[in-house]
Amino acid sequence: MENLINLVNKLQRACTALGDFGEGSSLPTLWDALPTIAVVGGQSSGKSSVLESVVGKDFLPRGSGIVTRRPLVLQLHRLEEGSREYAEFAHQPKKRFTDFGAVRKEISDETDRETGRSKQISSVPIYLSIYSPNVVNLTLIDLPGLTKVAVEGQSDSIVQDIENMVRSYIEKPNCIILAVSPANQDLATSDAIKIAREVDPQGERTFGVLTKIDLMDKGTDAVDILEGKAYKLKFPWIGVVNRSQADINKSVDMIAARRREREYFANTPEYRHLASKMGSEHLGKVLSKHLETVIKSRIPGLQSLINKTIIELETELSRLGKPIATDAGGKLYMIMEICRAFDQTFKEHLDGIRPGGDKVYSIFDNQLPAALKRLQFDKQLAMENVRKLITEADGYQPHLIAPEQGYRRLIESTLITIKGPAEATVDAVHGVLKDLVHKSINETAELKQYPSLRAEVMNAASESLDKMRNESKRATIQLVDMECSYLTVDFFRKLPQDIEKGGNPTHSIFDRYNDSYLRRIGSNVLSYIHMVVGTLRHSIPKSVVYCQVREAKRSLLDHFFTELGAKEGKQLAKLLDEDPAIMQRRMDLAKRLELYKAAQTEVDAVAWAK
Repeated sequence: MENLINLVNKLQRACTALGDFGEGSSLPTLWDALPTIAVVGGQSSGKSSVLESVVGKDFLPRGSGIVTRRPLVLQLHRLEEGSREYAEFAHQPKKRFTDFGAVRKEISDETDRETGRSKQISSVPIYLSIYSPNVVNLTLIDLPGLTKVAVEGQSDSIVQDIENMVRSYIEKPNCIILAVSPANQDLATSDAIKIAREVDPQGERTFGVLTKIDLMDKGTDAVDILEGKAYKLKFPWIGVVNRSQADINKSVDMIAARRREREYFANTPEYRHLASKMGSEHLGKVLSKHLETVIKSRIPGLQSLINKTIIELETELSRLGKPIATDAGGKLYMIMEICRAFDQTFKEHLDGIRPGGDKVYSIFDNQLPAALKRLQFDKQLAMENVRKLITEADGYQPHLIAPEQGYRRLIESTLITIKGPAEATVDAVHGVLKDLVHKSINETAELKQYPSLRAEVMNAASESLDKMRNESKRATIQLVDMECSYLTVDFFRKLPQDIEKGGNPTHSIFDRYNDSYLRRIGSNVLSYIHMVVGTLRHSIPKSVVYCQVREAKRSLLDHFFTELGAKEGKQLAKLLDEDPAIMQRRMDLAKRLELYKAAQTEVDAVAWAK
């Protein structure tokens, strides 16, 4: 069972070392889940004397006003008989104190280091471990004494500040309250009982300790209180008799003081029947046994909390990403890795692993055919336009068999209109690719950390896509120009020859061809145009995919990578300009995760008593 208290001692020390004081920060707190015993009392209630009696050593600072200005986590470790007593502070782990006067001075000095040489308070605990054969395994948290008036050098809020600090400890359901009250004052006015009743109205986790019993007025006693009649708690009240101020001034030995305390209860008629349940030694044993029982009952819930919190912390750390490398090579590698993650996400969109790439196919399958179908070929092949182009192409010499030059001009002027849908296809695919770049950047968690790198990657990707669009337009328009430059001869050779005869030579030069002949020329040209459109409907997508989609998958950030290799450390650092708040959050989470993993190891290693 002693392992249980040792376990909590280790976890409490780890909490303090790693910044978990249970102050309600945005980080999960293990401190609040650990069973603790908090010592509460008003100034001059004898709180310090009770603690020293339990320890058997004179080691706490004394004086007027508020002496305890920081929580003192006092961890007692029982050693074998004959072992030498010593103390250790968590903030000086390699130094052993065998002089307990030096322990008292170090508590004062460490308090001043945190609060300055003022009389203000701090919620950061001091950890003191005492190893002795004269103690029981126990952990107590000594809190500043409750007060009603601020003294010189203290802020007006000190009274409320102390109460708030005390309340922050004892209001937690895992806290056992050791309420210290002097017997020579009315219990109804006890600061300790008043605040304990507010947070634990049923008295289910409050131990009452009555001090200064030997200082009560003659003819009065504390029997009703100690028997639980005056103020009932779940646990029996325990009376103690501390050293008097004269004893303290004379440095009366604690062992002698304990013996005198036992003799007082055994020899005082009013308390003789309670003697076996009174005194600081009995108090220590009761608290130790109770703390062990509470810890044992909390272990399953503690394990569950630790495991659940580790998962939550790891998840958030993963979302925040890796910390920034310190050297230039590490920064370059980190940037490259982030860019590769973005590039992979972009490819997954195009390949259908993520949504969005299907929009490119939709352009080829719907938008391009619809645009080609909307082309106004009738305007180019209207009767008057056909007559005009055929006549102009003949010049002064009418054609003898078929108006070849007229055909060429009609076909060229009609095919040129296909350039519009071809360019629109290039632009539409460009728009889809830019949209997928935006999506991929938003889906790359690491880029959210670094706004400058995000902007650079966006600019680099956009510049690459613009170049690819320009190249794609050039290649795609070239396909249309190719069709204009060379006509498919076989198509015209298959036309019936009789319809290629010239018009009536007796007509004037401006009425050289009859309407039927011109309509037939227009019909032939339209048939050829439809054949070419059918070809371009398939070749335009191939050109666009080759020049834009394929290139985007292959070399979207190639130019950016080339420039990146020439950057110096400072320039790379500017790209990794993570928000300081995120950097701090990651460090805080890492420290808290370290705490929980250490706690997981400690809890799992304890062999529980059946």
